[in-house]
Amino acid sequence: MKLSTTIIVAFCTSLSGCLQTPDFDSVPRIEYAAIDQFPETDPATKKKLREKVVITVTFEDKEGDLGATADERSDDDFKARYGKTGNYELVTLTKQLNGSWDERILSVDSVMWMPILKPDGKPGAIKGKLDLQVDRIYGNTTVDVEQKFKVRIRDRALHYSNQVETDVVTVPGYR
Repeated sequence: MKLSTTIIVAFCTSLSGCLQTPDFDSVPRIEYAAIDQFPETDPATKKKLREKVVITVTFEDKEGDLGATADERSDDDFKARYGKTGNYELVTLTKQLNGSWDERILSVDSVMWMPILKPDGKPGAIKGKLDLQVDRIYGNTTVDVEQKFKVRIRDRALHYSNQVETDVVTVPGYR
């Protein structure tokens, strides 16, 4: 019995040596994956209310310290560490009539948060996919505009990731 226990422990130890911890950086890294959009319409009138744009990025982080709880997002002391932004940075680029791109952080997109991505709170490498939704409202004077986005995320140690740029989408906007 003692020999079989030793063999099992040795076998399990050898298997655990095969599972390598990913060698991610302490600074989060993201890659652009996709951008999708779909309209939300009024069921009674069929009138378009808003265009929902979903930006998908993949991420990896060595410590897994990404996100904030609902309680933290309502805590002024916690939010003060992040300044006037959340843990997402979304820059909107709008194509102008002359073909140039106007680049700015819109007030509706200035403070955006992702939920805690490792609820157990234990440090360790993490990778996955994030979907960020932004809405563009249809109004009486909106016109179709071309937009694209630049995205970064920030971990709880306040490290900014690299910045990625999306493809172009057509959404309601103003000139």
